[in-house]
Amino acid sequence: MINVAVVLASTRPGRKGKPVADWVLKHATQRRDAHFELVDLAEVNLPHLDEPVPPAAGRYVHDHTKSWAATVAGYDGFVFVTPEYNHSYPGVLKNALDRVYAEWNNKAAAFVSYGVDGGVRAVEALRPVMASLRLADVGSQVALSMFHDFTEFTEFTPGEHQATSLTGTLDQLTAWSTALASLRAAA
Repeated sequence: MINVAVVLASTRPGRKGKPVADWVLKHATQRRDAHFELVDLAEVNLPHLDEPVPPAAGRYVHDHTKSWAATVAGYDGFVFVTPEYNHSYPGVLKNALDRVYAEWNNKAAAFVSYGVDGGVRAVEALRPVMASLRLADVGSQVALSMFHDFTEFTEFTPGEHQATSLTGTLDQLTAWSTALASLRAAA
């Protein structure tokens, strides 16, 4: 069975992402094709990139990077739960992505975004990063609107159609994560 991390990308106080990630996990853990776990970047607490050698070399010197590398290596796929900040995604997510390299390779990625416009620009900004890390990002995504999927911009109350979008996104993610297993094994 494949292992998938639901990566919670917001670390700001009062963040809206925790209920979103919990909703993803609630639906995901009902599936029989993968094991899902939460990886909260607020708990990982990585400092800004401080490795002296580029991550593609795989020569990590700091314990926090080695620990992060082991965490990323333990998963076959990722669901990134991200807000949209200023037409992009949070810096803490960029830092987490850039810190390691080979550990991301030949795995699949999916996106659940949220914001005034559903967080779609955050996902648009993430897709080229995924390609650089050799993460296969699936086409389906969940875009949650602060106007329609949150009551008064605070309480997460997703529309029924969002569960259908999530199921389709997770279907693609698990299929791709499974299909990429032979590439991971060969590496």
